[in-house]
Amino acid sequence: MNELALEDGAIQCREILERIRGTNQELEALGLTVRWILAEFDVFYSEFRKISPLAQQAFEAREPQTSLALSRHRLSLYSVCVHRMGLELVEAFPAIAMNENFWREVERRYQPLIEGRYEWDLALAFIHSVRRKVYLEEWRPVDYSQTGLELPTHKHTDDVCRTFAGGDRIDPATVREILELPGFKVAYRDIEDDARLVAERVNRVLGLDSGEAGPVEAVQMVGAGFFRNRGAYLVGRIVLQGGRLTPFVIALLNSPEGIYVDAVLTTETDTHNCFSSTLANFHVTHDAYHELSRFLHSIMPSRTVGLHYTTIGYNHLGKVAVMNELEQEIESSGEVLQTAVGSPGTVAIGFSTPSSAYNLKVIRDHPTDGYKWGEFGGIESVKEKYAQVHDINRTGSMLDNIIYHFVRLDRDWFEPALLANLLEQASESVSLQGDSIVFKFLIVQQRLTPLPVYLETASDRHKEIAVVNLGYCIRNNTAANIFNKDLDARNYGVSRYRKVYLFDYDALEPLGEVKIRSNQDRFDGEEDIPDWYFEEGVVFLPEEMEVGLCIPNRHLRRLFREAHGDLMTTAYWERIQREIQDGKVPPVSVYPDERRLRRTAPA
Repeated sequence: MNELALEDGAIQCREILERIRGTNQELEALGLTVRWILAEFDVFYSEFRKISPLAQQAFEAREPQTSLALSRHRLSLYSVCVHRMGLELVEAFPAIAMNENFWREVERRYQPLIEGRYEWDLALAFIHSVRRKVYLEEWRPVDYSQTGLELPTHKHTDDVCRTFAGGDRIDPATVREILELPGFKVAYRDIEDDARLVAERVNRVLGLDSGEAGPVEAVQMVGAGFFRNRGAYLVGRIVLQGGRLTPFVIALLNSPEGIYVDAVLTTETDTHNCFSSTLANFHVTHDAYHELSRFLHSIMPSRTVGLHYTTIGYNHLGKVAVMNELEQEIESSGEVLQTAVGSPGTVAIGFSTPSSAYNLKVIRDHPTDGYKWGEFGGIESVKEKYAQVHDINRTGSMLDNIIYHFVRLDRDWFEPALLANLLEQASESVSLQGDSIVFKFLIVQQRLTPLPVYLETASDRHKEIAVVNLGYCIRNNTAANIFNKDLDARNYGVSRYRKVYLFDYDALEPLGEVKIRSNQDRFDGEEDIPDWYFEEGVVFLPEEMEVGLCIPNRHLRRLFREAHGDLMTTAYWERIQREIQDGKVPPVSVYPDERRLRRTAPA
């Protein structure tokens, strides 16, 4: 839809809603509701699809603030739309809103209207989401599975990617064609030199210069740009002899002199970190989300398909896929959900199967005795913090959260001790209904190894890497205006690639509102209470950070202090606060410096 068509669609939605308000006939309301939901979906999806081309324009114009605003808009677009619709339908026809038979008939009539559409699964998730919003505080679960429709024929991979001929080595001419795929309206600073440097880097790191890797069978690139924050990415794979795949990702930046290649990624580790759900989602200028997700999975097979949907902005399809993956994990492994490894949370109860890729959690009705933040703000206040992390630029150091509402899981999936704990400690969020456990809300995150557990089990070298990466995690969070007042290492986890992430969010505060103070200006022997003690709000003393981390190993504490000593000074934190107040967009490093191209003149 263009702007005029979008406006016409919105007018049509309002007209149908007025007709629903004006009828007292359930049968008429039924047909109108089906039409209204589908019309609202069409408007939503058209608006959603407009955003990625705007992200490309923001990159071309070097407007990172616009890119961040587009990310926030896209993340909220779905939830704002379905929340409004739930309220409007209850207000328009309250007598039928809670009627189970009515909703079954609405879905029965709705499904033929979306069958055969490419985006049928998104349209089905949409009506389910509206139904959940109608229920609001009702304990009525709605299936997250996509059943009842025949899957339409997907587009072929060739529709989303371009295939380039291979050979003994990657040719600069091939790279030049690849660099032109997005059709930028801004010129490259020196496309010929970039093509040469990229080809030289790939041929060297893959062993093509020496012939160790054998010939290249083909180079396959997604025929679209991936945009996020300040950068753009060209994403593809190199097919080596025997069909072996290796990622091929070209990272681009835009300078006043023109676009240039900043880095080249050719390993699963680097690509995985670049596409991590700890970073903002990509805007991709292609709508074939199924093929895009499968393509990404081919170069990052250790990352679940559900997370790939989320990576490219289709968060609600990612929710469906993740729930299906959890069910398949449990059915194929025969394992049951157990209390998560590591120290029990004071606010949340974490649980998972031993081999799952995900960790699940719910908020306790009341925190445990170990809670140290005064009066508990309640379950909703904690949920808001998890939702906040989902909606912001996570700068690569905070796990994204998939938050489910009114979800039903089989009782047999739960270890008895865990189930008893959930029903006792989280009764406001968990209910036993027959053979099912119903969650009013459920948080799902990618599974990590808790940092204290990692520091007990890893090699000495890997422990050192994790502790240094903990400092970078804290730095990145500050760049997102996030302050974790509970710096205890138990709130951090380590990925398979030894990156450290914050995953527990009940103690988050906006950094800009934190009062940075110090006791280092006090003289020995002073026994009066410092002035900051009487200040309201969150007060942070950077010199106490090392103690707050609760890392028992003296060598690791010293290593942290050597690598990140400035984190223990007021000057560091006050500088970051000033930058946030000035509205600066922090540059976020998502790949190692050694992946950047080396030029004779600085970029």
